[in-house]
Amino acid sequence: MMKTKESKHDFIPDNIKIRQINIKDYDQIVSLQLKCFPTMKPWKKDQIQSQINIFPEGQICIEYKKKVIASSSSLIVDIEIYNKEHSWFEISDKGYITNHHSDGDTLYGIEIMVDPEFQGNGLSRKIYDARKELAIQYNLRRVVLGGRIPGFTNYKDKLTVEEYIEQVSKKEIFDPVLSIQIANGFVLKRIIDKYLEMDEDSGGFATFMEWTNLHYQPKRIKHYYSSNPVRICSVQYQMRRIKSFAKFSQQVKYFIEVANDYKTDFVLFPEMFTMQLLSFLKEKNPHSAAVELAGFTPQFIELFSQLAVNYNLNIIAGSHFILENEHLYNVAYLFQRNGEINKQYKLHITPSEKKYWGVEQGNNIEVFETDKCKIAIQVCYDIEFPEMSRIAVEKGARIIFVPFCTDTRNGYLRVRYCAQARCIENQVYTAIAGNVGNLPDVVNMDVQYAQSAIFTPSDLVYARDGIAAETTPNIEGVVIHDVDIEALKPNRTSGATHNWDDRRSDLYKIVYQGN
Repeated sequence: MMKTKESKHDFIPDNIKIRQINIKDYDQIVSLQLKCFPTMKPWKKDQIQSQINIFPEGQICIEYKKKVIASSSSLIVDIEIYNKEHSWFEISDKGYITNHHSDGDTLYGIEIMVDPEFQGNGLSRKIYDARKELAIQYNLRRVVLGGRIPGFTNYKDKLTVEEYIEQVSKKEIFDPVLSIQIANGFVLKRIIDKYLEMDEDSGGFATFMEWTNLHYQPKRIKHYYSSNPVRICSVQYQMRRIKSFAKFSQQVKYFIEVANDYKTDFVLFPEMFTMQLLSFLKEKNPHSAAVELAGFTPQFIELFSQLAVNYNLNIIAGSHFILENEHLYNVAYLFQRNGEINKQYKLHITPSEKKYWGVEQGNNIEVFETDKCKIAIQVCYDIEFPEMSRIAVEKGARIIFVPFCTDTRNGYLRVRYCAQARCIENQVYTAIAGNVGNLPDVVNMDVQYAQSAIFTPSDLVYARDGIAAETTPNIEGVVIHDVDIEALKPNRTSGATHNWDDRRSDLYKIVYQGN
């Protein structure tokens, strides 16, 4: 996207500075967008932050007298995995560029802006030159972009889009974007319809423009997409009477050692598996027992944080009751192998949790950055609310972990079917882990039903039934399987259906009011 106009400013070119964008530039960039594209929605702060986090070198601006007067956003893709009729929202992942592909062969420009007061001073050329230099630096085959044709709005009643572009190419008509792109060495490859439908001046059309890097050194093997395997271990945990926290630790450590032997990246334990600790406590009143259980939180955190670091594993330690300011919460902990500790509060509380233990609801949907990919945790009942997964995936989650605790088969199937549905709706992976066995002396935890599993989207490249792997029901054990994060990208763009991209945001939307 670009807008150009003759300068009316007393401008000294030697005083400009071309640099990477940082988040402190956000307000200036939005102000620039509103000047250049007054009818379009400006960037959201989390979009800019995502771009900077993922590919900082591709986000550049021109600064003049401490003011941002031009900016550019881009990402690297393997263009061959995208449909020729792709949209701006698809190629930029709605502006978050989470589809940035460091092993790709193409630099794709998703936006360029020049302050109207400074247009006509060659700033767009400097940005295009910076993109070309980036392509040479990264040994990319080409620089491409979906260019606007804002001048078309004046000819819609006289010319077809093809006729308009042909006349611009022959220099019979000047278009403030296309003409400049041609002058900067970009070649028209095709016209894309419905590229950015909110761009009324261009009629929703875009010109697919390409600059070829003559310095490109072909790679020996063509990589359509790289592999990013993630090994998951879901623990089907047996609830049995124990006599001390040390016995609990011993049982947990056994599963950690199994996961370590198989070099897994993530280990998932079930919801409320720490309720096993109540089997040696005298308190029988459910709420009082839950409060007493929360007293083990320091030991629980110390145990799992040490195991995560010592065994080099990311551990989703099921869920555990914690007490904060006299309020009881059901919280899933993520202990990362780098020592970082994260928490996801359960947001939807079941009637039995309220009745027996007095558990209260959390209020934020978290997405966690890990060494393998972004993940989300949805505790049991939470997976039955599809809005949560939509929001988590919008934030970049690629795996949703679901620790659960169910006492009957029909209760289990609610969790299972919803976890599989979330895979299909959002084209991500889910993993579920539950308890088996029984605790006869613990109120509301007397029987368990589970079949832990790892699920995939439902398409030809995945398992026939969308089940990557699963345990035998109601028997203690683990299920271990690899999922490929990179495989999600081509599935979203060239799969049998495009569930994520085909959402009708013109008809419905989800508004998240948390942090």
